[in-house]
Amino acid sequence: MGCEKLLIIELKNEPEYQPLLTGVPQTCGMRSGRVYLKPGETCGRHSTEDHEEVLVFLSGKGVALIGEEQTPYEVGAGKVCYIPPFTMHNNKNTGTEPLVYIYCVTPVGDLKKKQADPAHD
Repeated sequence: MGCEKLLIIELKNEPEYQPLLTGVPQTCGMRSGRVYLKPGETCGRHSTEDHEEVLVFLSGKGVALIGEEQTPYEVGAGKVCYIPPFTMHNNKNTGTEPLVYIYCVTPVGDLKKKQADPAHD
């Protein structure tokens, strides 16, 4: 089973997207990548669906546009952003340098069951 193996992946320093973890069978479900946004670019509006997501910003500055209202939150080098399940979001580079970040997405399992029975783990 792939999720029982340690993986060490070298980050490239290229002006492009870099897939890191691709999900099953490489992992037990986690996916990850390095995103590179040029000034003015966005990653595209999308939902976490039944996943949770964390963004670790390595360089640049921008805004995370969260929820249906696209509420802007400042992000950039040295910041981490957690996005809960079923949340629409987008990231936009508002700076003059590239906005570079790592995303990690993982399924939350049977979310409806967990919400109905908080003691269930």
